[in-house]
Amino acid sequence: MIFIERGPDQVTCLSNRLRQHLIVSYTGKVQNGVVVLPPEAQLPEGTEVQVTPLASSDVNPFLEAMLKLAKPRDWPSDFALNHAHYVKGHPKQSG
Repeated sequence: MIFIERGPDQVTCLSNRLRQHLIVSYTGKVQNGVVVLPPEAQLPEGTEVQVTPLASSDVNPFLEAMLKLAKPRDWPSDFALNHAHYVKGHPKQSG
């Protein structure tokens, strides 16, 4: 049993069975372009859902690791050409 406080003097008791319907997360698989959920996932017609892919088998693990490390940089457009200028103070090159 769990208890939810609804007001200063009012408490509601919910069974574990009811609680399962309040916070729901199911894992399914795509088959023929349709997400197939497990049999216990009985959602009413018209229920909005959010689908987030867990993993993709065609993603290169190296590139996936690099994307985790990559961060947006606010560098000048000529940074590659003039990195010595920006890092060490050397004169700028014209390109």
